[in-house]
Amino acid sequence: MSQQIELTVGALLDDIAGKFPDNEALIYVERGLRYSYREFNERCRQVAKGLLRMGVKKGDHLAIWAYNVPEWVVLQFATAKIGAVLVTVNTSYKSAELEYIMKQSDSKFLFLVQGFKDTDYIRTLAAVVPELAESEPGKLESRDLPFLKHVVFLGEGAPAGTINFEKIVELGREVPDAELHAVEKTLSVHDVINMQYTSGTTGFPKGVMLTHHNLVNNGFNIGECMRFTEKDRLCIPVPFFHCFGCVLAVMACVTHGSTMVPVEIFDPLKVLQAVEKERCTALHGVPTMFIAELEHPRFPEFDLTSLRTGIMAGSNCPIEVMRRVIRDMHASEITIAYGQTESSPVITQTRTDDPIELKVSTVGRVLPNVELKIVDIESGAELPPGKQGELCTRGYLVMKGYYKMPEETAKAIDADGWLHTGDLAVMDENGYCKITGRIKNMIIRGGENIYPREIEEFLYTHPNISDVQVYGVPDRKYGEQVMAAVVLKQGSEMSEAEVKEFCRGRIANYKIPKYVRFVDSYPMTASGKIQKFKLREMAIRELQLEENI
Repeated sequence: MSQQIELTVGALLDDIAGKFPDNEALIYVERGLRYSYREFNERCRQVAKGLLRMGVKKGDHLAIWAYNVPEWVVLQFATAKIGAVLVTVNTSYKSAELEYIMKQSDSKFLFLVQGFKDTDYIRTLAAVVPELAESEPGKLESRDLPFLKHVVFLGEGAPAGTINFEKIVELGREVPDAELHAVEKTLSVHDVINMQYTSGTTGFPKGVMLTHHNLVNNGFNIGECMRFTEKDRLCIPVPFFHCFGCVLAVMACVTHGSTMVPVEIFDPLKVLQAVEKERCTALHGVPTMFIAELEHPRFPEFDLTSLRTGIMAGSNCPIEVMRRVIRDMHASEITIAYGQTESSPVITQTRTDDPIELKVSTVGRVLPNVELKIVDIESGAELPPGKQGELCTRGYLVMKGYYKMPEETAKAIDADGWLHTGDLAVMDENGYCKITGRIKNMIIRGGENIYPREIEEFLYTHPNISDVQVYGVPDRKYGEQVMAAVVLKQGSEMSEAEVKEFCRGRIANYKIPKYVRFVDSYPMTASGKIQKFKLREMAIRELQLEENI
């Protein structure tokens, strides 16, 4: 087994900036922004010192609610340099989800942009924290979010009650380097520095606690699987708030001195323009992103011959799409990765020289320094190659646990340190894994993990709904769509449109059921358990979705 990296995220950046000071670290094509590794590290240090001046202590929780703006990447390293925990908030979240995460995470700071797509973040925050507009910046006293003290605006100006991000940079100039060094000396690679929320099977998202050690080593091994060097340039259209963005992209680059070329909000044309202009050698995305790029009417205009590799993940890749990515996008060494937030996140990955058949039929083999086994769901016994069971993993990649949820943590990680993924898989004799299903009823729609329980809990709050079961049905474009089977209360009436309208603006758009059907009862087992697989089978027949499977 190769040696593990024993560096904090901040020390890693110092090390890489020392080795490749003039290499380009971060490029924003549309903003004309370019940082070398020396400049990027200096910017991160400045922000880290500014946060210290604002009273941030090691272990404090700071939330960020933003798409792929430059401040996001800077904060990922600045917070790590002082041992603060960066809490990532899904850009699609609405008021109920924001309030839950800010409350559950005990976040003292919230960094946010003006808004994203159909959501005005400032207005959404005002609904959760009405005291903000009248409060002096830094002295917020919120009844519902007592921990929250500072709201920092990423953009021009500063809405009422907030301070602008550049103010933190200015404050950093007043802090001597020695003060930052003193804090850095107190950090351990096993400290938690990142918290990402994964939708909960119990109805509420769980804060996955990830350490320096988790992220640095996972990022390094992901980059190794793509054969990254300091000469690689990765176009990043996947969101930073997901592990896909902040680990498979950012950490894979920084561990190798490679160049990051983010796209702020996914747009296939902007991706194609960035790849051509910056001669990117790698590109990440979920299959739907690659499809949108390949099918863009202006696709033939772009010279993508610089592309070599990248990662496709989030859902299965159709073979025809893979063929086109290799042939028409020139990414002959594209890889497939599989994992989950709890494993920081990648467990298996294909390698650059794997044949196309393995890239479309498997999720690759286990990463270096990681253990993997397939176990019998009933007995827990390890299974031989070719037998289906639950995929379990152990090693540096396993999370510290769920924040303030010890019972949930104990369910996920057993006494021997094995993380139980809840995914059904088969491994062949060469170690290549196929994911064959899920023990939990998770829905994966266009790379977004959706836990039915969370939507069910929300819909239960409607006065007309007596019971609801949410499950996934196949969809050609997104892999799966959300469907709800609703039992109404006696004497109540409701339409499909009313169910959707109730959700709109209160839960993320991608969680709103695409299909709603009203039923009197559910198919049950003899012991009274609802059989969701039967509901799914019935829906596939009724909606004639057979060809989408």
